[in-house]
Order: sequence, then C-alpha cells, then structure tokens
Amino acid sequence: MPRKPTLAQVAALAGVSKMTASRALRDAGDVSASARDKVQAAAQTLGYVGDRVATALSAKTTNLIGVVVPSLSNIVFAQVLAGISDGIADSGLQPVFGITGYDSDTEAALLRDMLSWRPAGLIVTGLDQPDATRALLRQAGVPVVQIMDIDGDPVDGCVGISHDAAGADMARALLAAGRRRIGYVGAHLAHDTRAAKRLAGFRAALADAGTALVASRLTGAPSSVASGRDLTATLLSHHPDLDCIYYSNDDMAIGGLFHCQSAGLDVPGQLMIAGFNGLDLVESLPVGIATTVTPRHEIGRRAAQMIAAAAPAVSLARVSLTPRIVLPGQTPRNRPLGGTRS
Repeated sequence: MPRKPTLAQVAALAGVSKMTASRALRDAGDVSASARDKVQAAAQTLGYVGDRVATALSAKTTNLIGVVVPSLSNIVFAQVLAGISDGIADSGLQPVFGITGYDSDTEAALLRDMLSWRPAGLIVTGLDQPDATRALLRQAGVPVVQIMDIDGDPVDGCVGISHDAAGADMARALLAAGRRRIGYVGAHLAHDTRAAKRLAGFRAALADAGTALVASRLTGAPSSVASGRDLTATLLSHHPDLDCIYYSNDDMAIGGLFHCQSAGLDVPGQLMIAGFNGLDLVESLPVGIATTVTPRHEIGRRAAQMIAAAAPAVSLARVSLTPRIVLPGQTPRNRPLGGTRS
C-alpha cells in the first residue's frame, strides 16, 4: 500500500516551514498569498489530504456541517440535500449526511457522533425530537437549523412549512372542487410526525366545513407505491362511493392511482386523488392528481446559508415557506414561492 504524503513533504516542496504549510492549508489569515499559493500547489502535486480531526483539535470547529434526514428512498430528501449543497457552494463548508430511518434512537446516536467531529453547524429534520435529543441540540454549541417543519418550538433556527396549514389548505381546495365523500390513506404516522400534522389540519378543516372523513386506511410501515395501491383497494372495497382520497404523500397517491386505473375507475372525474410533495413524477402521470408542491430545494438552500452566515451567540431565524396546492389539470411549475421570516 502506498504511503500517504505528509505535511512535512508538502512544506519541503513549497520551501516553507511545516507550521507555515499547516497554517496555509487551514487558510489562516497571517500567511502571505504567495506562500499560500506555493503550499496549495505542493499539496495538489503530492496528493496531500489534510487531517480534519487533527485540525479540529487545534480549532473550535471543522468545516463540516452535519445533516440528518430520515430517508433517501424517494426524491424528496435528495432535493433537500441538493439545496444544502447549493447553499454552501464556495463557502468552504462540506456537508456530511446521516440517515435515521425515522428512528429517534438512530437520530440521537448520529447527532452524538457528528458533534464529536466539532461541526460548524447541524441541519436536522423536524421539530419533534425526544426531550433528550432536544437537550443535546440545545447544548451543541454550534448553529442548529431544523428543517421541513415550523409547527413547533425550534431549538435555534428552522426553515420549512406549516404541515397543519398544508393539510387544511388541501381540505378546503378539495371541498371547493365539489368533493364531499373523502377518505384517507396514510403510512408511518407514528414516526412521520409531519404527515400526522397534515392529517390533523385536514380533519380540522373538514370539521369547520361541517363534514368529516368517511373512512381511512393506515399502515405502520414506511410509505410506498405498493402500500398505497393495496390500501386503496381495501378502502374502496368497503366504501366504493368515495369521490376523493387524500394520501400522506405522492408515493402513496400514485399507488392509489394505479389501483384505480386497474379497476377501471375514472380519475379524476369519478374519484379525485390527492397527495403531498409535488414530485416531478406527478406531471408525467397519464391522468392528473392533486398535490401540494413543497419547496424542498429552497428549504435546504436556506438552511445551509443560515449555517454559513451564523455568528456566535446570535439566534437564527424562523423561516416559513409557502407550498402550493395543485389540482388536476393545473401545472405545478412556474409559480412563485412566498415566504415569511421571523
């Protein structure tokens, strides 16, 4: 196995001291531009990679941002991560990602590991962590931005949407479209607290209009196209007169559409299907479904920018973005996103 180039070799090739080489690679302010250029050129020539752990021992933080998301099984969080990468472009910061699988113990373990690296900040999904995890975040000593949700009490900053309001807005839109016999299909609500908040907002808006869900079908498993299809079949076998089904997300709704097409149901005429997230795939479906288009990339971008711009001992902002309701026949794209900052 070839030996890794050392800092001493970089310094020798650049014609500077080892201390100067170290400071140049850390972009310290008291190194001349000429020396910095020589050291960086030598490091590139030798293929030298610095030891971030060693650097962290002599500095307050590394250049890493810890990012914790529940899943990468669909495009939703991949687009959030793309936004984070765009938000810290040219900042010198680097994201490090962890996946929780919607498990709170896994999330806590990931955060403890990330904090041991002395990150420059943390981006964490959701506001509903257990008390012990919230205490860990409060004591982190670095900027913390919680993303995707604003219905709760953030530890520091947050960027997201109101899921309670998103569910209520969809209920009002479906009622305005003339739908009255509405069912619900959802997945993983005990762990996906944002989907549970949308359902609560949806039910409340129906109640305000003097109506209620006719029936619902739930699974404790993670959402999928297959579970959406199977639960829709079960729901409609007991309630064939439904004129609308609201789903916890677009994956489930697309599965519901597949069942309806195989059963010969007219969508959206006889039965309107409504999801959540506004996935690009929705635009390619053979028939239209309703959905809520969420600003996933923008959430990630703003969260990363908040970390990059954060100053010590300064509280971060609470940023609320506005999703869009799209009904069948409407185009999800090319509509402005609103936002408020507090």
